Amino acid sequence: MNVNQQPPMASPYGQPQPGYGQPSYAPLGGGYPGPYGPYSGPATAYQPGAPQGYSTYASFPSKAVAANPVSDLPSPLDLGSARGPTPVSTNQAYSQYAQGDIQNGPPPMDHSMAQPAHRPPVSQPYSQGAMNLSGPHPSYPQQYQAQPSMQQMANQMSGMQVGSGPLTSTGPGYAPTPSSKPPISAAYSAAAPPSYTQAAPPVSGAPSQPPPPSEPAAPQPYYDGPPPSQQQHFPSSAPPPSQPFPSSPYSGPTPSSQPWAPADSRQQSFPPGPPTPAQQTFPNSAPPPVSQASYSGPPPSSQPGPFPPTFAPPAQYPAPQPPSQPGPPPFHSGPPPQCPMPPPSMSQQQANHLPPGPMQQPPQPGMQGGYPPQQNGAFGQPRGPQPGYAGPQYPGQQNYGAGPAPTTAPTQKRLDPDSIPSPQVSELPAVQKFRHRIDPDAIPSPIQVIEDDRANKSSEPFTTGVKGQTPPLVTTNFQVKDQGNASPRFIRCTAYNIPCTADMAKQSQVPLAAVIKPLAMLPPDETRPYIVDHGEAGPIRCNRCKAYMCPYMQFIEGGRRFQCGFCSCVTDVPPHYFQHLDHTGKRVDCCDRPELSLGSYEFVATVDYCKNNKLPQPPSFIFFIDVSYNAVKSGMVNIVCQELKTLLDYLPRENPEADSVVRVGFVTYNKVLHFYNVKSSLAQPQMMVVSDVSDMFLPLLDGFLVNVNDSRMVIESLLDQIPEMFADTRETETVFGPVIQAGLEALKAADCAGKLFLFHSSLPIAEAPGKLKNREDKKLVGTDKEKSLFQPQSGFYSNLSKECVAQGCCVDLFLFPNQYVDVATLGVVPVSTGGSVYKYTYFQAEMDRERFLNDLRRDVQKPMGFDAVMRVRTSTGIRATDFFGSFFMSNTTDVELAGLDCDKTVTVEFRHDDKLSEDTGALMQCAVLYTSCSGQRRLRVHNMAVNCCSQLADLYRNCETDTIINFFSKYAYRSLLNTPTKTVRDTLVNQCAQILACYRKNCASPSSAGQVSHSHSPPLGQLILPECMKLLPVYLNCVLKSDVLQPGADVSVDDRAYLRQLLSCMDVSESHVFFYPRLLPLVKLDGGSLPMAVRNSEERLSKGGVYLLETGLYLFLWVGANAQQELLSNIFGTPTFSQIDPNMTSLPELDNPFSQRLREIIVSFRSQRSRYMKLMVVKQEDKAELIFKHFLCEDKSASGGASYVDFLCHMHKEIRQLLS
Repeated sequence: MNVNQQPPMASPYGQPQPGYGQPSYAPLGGGYPGPYGPYSGPATAYQPGAPQGYSTYASFPSKAVAANPVSDLPSPLDLGSARGPTPVSTNQAYSQYAQGDIQNGPPPMDHSMAQPAHRPPVSQPYSQGAMNLSGPHPSYPQQYQAQPSMQQMANQMSGMQVGSGPLTSTGPGYAPTPSSKPPISAAYSAAAPPSYTQAAPPVSGAPSQPPPPSEPAAPQPYYDGPPPSQQQHFPSSAPPPSQPFPSSPYSGPTPSSQPWAPADSRQQSFPPGPPTPAQQTFPNSAPPPVSQASYSGPPPSSQPGPFPPTFAPPAQYPAPQPPSQPGPPPFHSGPPPQCPMPPPSMSQQQANHLPPGPMQQPPQPGMQGGYPPQQNGAFGQPRGPQPGYAGPQYPGQQNYGAGPAPTTAPTQKRLDPDSIPSPQVSELPAVQKFRHRIDPDAIPSPIQVIEDDRANKSSEPFTTGVKGQTPPLVTTNFQVKDQGNASPRFIRCTAYNIPCTADMAKQSQVPLAAVIKPLAMLPPDETRPYIVDHGEAGPIRCNRCKAYMCPYMQFIEGGRRFQCGFCSCVTDVPPHYFQHLDHTGKRVDCCDRPELSLGSYEFVATVDYCKNNKLPQPPSFIFFIDVSYNAVKSGMVNIVCQELKTLLDYLPRENPEADSVVRVGFVTYNKVLHFYNVKSSLAQPQMMVVSDVSDMFLPLLDGFLVNVNDSRMVIESLLDQIPEMFADTRETETVFGPVIQAGLEALKAADCAGKLFLFHSSLPIAEAPGKLKNREDKKLVGTDKEKSLFQPQSGFYSNLSKECVAQGCCVDLFLFPNQYVDVATLGVVPVSTGGSVYKYTYFQAEMDRERFLNDLRRDVQKPMGFDAVMRVRTSTGIRATDFFGSFFMSNTTDVELAGLDCDKTVTVEFRHDDKLSEDTGALMQCAVLYTSCSGQRRLRVHNMAVNCCSQLADLYRNCETDTIINFFSKYAYRSLLNTPTKTVRDTLVNQCAQILACYRKNCASPSSAGQVSHSHSPPLGQLILPECMKLLPVYLNCVLKSDVLQPGADVSVDDRAYLRQLLSCMDVSESHVFFYPRLLPLVKLDGGSLPMAVRNSEERLSKGGVYLLETGLYLFLWVGANAQQELLSNIFGTPTFSQIDPNMTSLPELDNPFSQRLREIIVSFRSQRSRYMKLMVVKQEDKAELIFKHFLCEDKSASGGASYVDFLCHMHKEIRQLLS
């Protein structure tokens, strides 16, 4: 996506231009324009209309459109005590926007009357993206009949249990903790693997029902009205029975071993007045229409029924609710039974996000503001106990803050992750049925895992000498000491203990892959790989497999021969390399030779390793500047020319003291090419025009590629003249293919490798080779033909890239498009040659100059190799079978890269071709042959040894989730070229479910469940995740919701193609923040440490706070509407919220510690990324906030992506299906 200033397309990456009315935003006054549904993000607290000063927006692809998909969920499976419920005073109107007293913890819960919603049958296929979000929506059925009986309601429910290990004295495994940190659940105890235990589906009793028909109401004030009086509130999808209903003393998830109390006999009555959704009945007790944006099969079971007034856009998932009554848990270990009647489709309703009438119902009398306070959308720190609130009560105590007395505020219901109606339990008496809830704060928290890893692994250096140890996470700052294995900065593996057999690997479905970054930059406190020069003899290698000398070679016969660790072949040691062995069998010079003691090092290559047996020339850089009308008008031409004058002093060099030996050349073009002679002997540059672009040739040899220092005066004169020469151009057409051909010809003529920098603005429609047509067709999105949008238009550029790779010609493309430019085709040559694509949509000189220039400077200066070939060798038993990244392959083993820079990764997948031994483990060696920027031919070698295991538990203990997600995303994004998007998503979900199901079946011991069962293993109702993979569901959901796999309506085809290419060579740290952005609260910035991040959900935002969000491509500074004056003055130099300029792209340099520290943090974040992150200031309630919310990836996305809680429950259902 593109976060530049945008004209018509309001892409989620596009910041609206000042004064430009976005079609998809509602008027700021509240209410919604006709064709758009209400924006029901968490911040709305499920109220109609909007809070004072807070405008709701409709149908924008924000990840927070229904921020907590579970409207009855305060915060993310509750396996241990979460923060205590937040009480709400009864004698004051509850307002999450109250001054001073801000809530961030879970609000009070009322479980006494929660009802589950209908679910589709579990056997339906999971199919994301099946629904179309663009057609008209029908409203809900308007006919209602008599209310169903208690028995009818009972027959439609089933449940999910979230156990939490051994019971505590306070209740069923839930002890309230004062901490506001996400709890570490009991299931993550040291004694056993973490278990998110869900017992068999028990029941509860009321049928799901749709909201009543009613006219949309005018926006209401947020929280006003009398305090509640004994009234219980229901999600629109779960009405109560007509007769009074017993309220439930149960309030916490209780493990199945907990004794069950009889139902409370207190009666709840509903006061007369405007009918609440809860009082409507559904015809024939049929289930309500359930919208499934992209899951047409069993939707994630965690979706609750939203409250009537806001009602999340009906494009998401059905809604399970918590229980109405406690009862003994019926055990059920088979697959979830079929739903008696699948819900009707709502694809049309989703199409335009049209709200049915009840969505904007007015608040009901007797309610506080009409509806119970909601956590999603609650802002601020956890509230302390409020006056008149007795505090949380747990089973075994009298009530849970919501007894029959009217003095307690209505509480919020929590998620029921599995409400598939169950025939087995539907026959139980209603009084025995029960329901559990999931607390979003207790499902695995990425922030908690990251912080725990930092606490445990950042203090000691990570030594690589121990085979098969898992390194610290990419989010942890740590020092590496190379002791024989490559640093994790060079190689990260999906698993460090790999299965001994192919059958075991197939059973687990854990991918075996390595993400290799051969030329990675190291921090200053780590030593660069040593360069070893063996003279004319060259590196020592195995005779058979050609592996290079490394610590895994075993010297024998007194040091005269060595046995290869990869193929076991014995090779003679050359006389000049001979050395005696010590008493342990190691060479006595072992520690003096990098290749015998380190995991990474370089060899100087001999002439035998050079093309045509000839030492290479230093590389050249050629700059191609588009001078068509659009490029000149946007200011790009002027900026490039001015910047190049200084940038040429920073061309790459190995010795910072010496001059760079890289030569440069310059070409401008529109539909013809202008070459420039900048020979040092000339007084003025000379232009030569080649208009015959169909047969490109180089019009001059001498004077085109020159040394910067020799020709500085001529070059500066040229760069001054180019903007003037083309200032009045009217030429709008451009060519593209001939431009690359010209650069290729120039490098061939100079007999050197090099890099082409192309600054290009529009679709090349001029008559020339490689001419393209506009083929953007939004109608293909979501169809089987969608894959054609990611494929190049013709084979011309594929053939051209093959020629470029052969010559060592790398291409970097800087795009400045104002409309479709077919990135999928233009990016073929950069991606195939190891180059990069940079995209600045709607480029505006004043707004985007800084970002573009920083990208250009880094691209020109960064260390890189040219004309590179990489090969990965492995020990017997496994082999490299598949490769992902920006490169070209002419055979099955050699990865060819015209250019390889310090940011590029190559991802390699391995498969078994024989059995492995636990004793010897498995070895891999990555060798890259390249030409350095000084023109020296070198070999960089990285070695990695991992363990092998015959027990699945050992495999699951030594995986790295971040690397697995990096691999899965690259695999999925590449699959889009040949496979429909929906199939790609389904494949990802299925493989993830198989990985977790295999663990659940083979590694989850009964003790890890903490539950009593009739069988020896934990009941199927429990979701148990491996400790090192407990974040797999949340990260996989982020991949599935990414713009490439599940685009919003405003994401262009070009943006998707750009992101697809960008990810193909990302390393693990970049893909981590790309899929799960970093959200920092800017409260106290004391000292050198960063504030602890918070989870990516709108419910974590405080209206009185300021937050910094890093996505890897952009930085957002979100400013709450009630932010303190002192905070605003420290950051922006203005005390009032209204005076902040949302168009600023850099913060003012103020003389106070807070401002200085914040700017240091921003600089630090930018230095860690390969792309310059543009800063966007986002004011709460501003239109740009929808772009910001798009990156809150734990919430629902407007394009139909599930929330984290929903997806976790969906995964659980998939796992149970596999196990049954």
